[in-house]
Amino acid sequence: MAGTTTGVVPDIAEQLAACPIFAALEPATLAALAATGQRRTWTAGKVVFQRGDAGDHMLAIISGRLRLSLGSSQGKELVLRHLEAGDVVGELAVIDGQPRSADAAALEDTTAIVLRRNRFLEVAAAHPDLGMAVARYLCSMLRNTNFQMESIALYDLQMRLIRFFLFSLRQAHGDKLPDRVVLHMSFNQTDLSAVLGASRPKINQALQALIAEGAIQREGDRFVCQVRRLREMGEMDEADDGL
Repeated sequence: MAGTTTGVVPDIAEQLAACPIFAALEPATLAALAATGQRRTWTAGKVVFQRGDAGDHMLAIISGRLRLSLGSSQGKELVLRHLEAGDVVGELAVIDGQPRSADAAALEDTTAIVLRRNRFLEVAAAHPDLGMAVARYLCSMLRNTNFQMESIALYDLQMRLIRFFLFSLRQAHGDKLPDRVVLHMSFNQTDLSAVLGASRPKINQALQALIAEGAIQREGDRFVCQVRRLREMGEMDEADDGL
């Protein structure tokens, strides 16, 4: 695995606890899991793993950003997710031991805690709350995937963009959103076009339409979102954008 090992650090349990998947673990479980972890750092542009690589570990990201994607032999790329501090990747391989199903690359200098499959399973066998934590996380990921598939397959671009904003706001700020809330966009329009399945010019047109409607305001990489207006335009209520 590419990267530079920096060793186990004293605050590794605290860093794992900052990841939602591990946040509710019992202290003893968290301590046992932290004892198995190592930190690694990848510089921007480095490949973290590739599709087909052995799936013998997962990563809990503590700083930086990764891009998870699929590529074709014709050079096309489908961006699956952007991962930031608090996210995990490789959890499927830890469970089933199968090879990687996608490519991961560092978008900027990124540090993560490496959790090896054999040690992870040992901790899970001794601490059942770890298994339940992973199950809850996978359920949330399945719901997210269903939402994304529904948005791309059943809605036009403007509606997909509205649903993307509302879903991202719920992920960043929780279930109870104020009428006016800021979304920090961690990727550019090219990345957004890959996520939503549209060209960059069309994404820009859809963004300008939302700005003209007063649903969003753009301030650099920040979007000031008028939640009520987005829901009105998307014909959605509070329950719809949170799955």
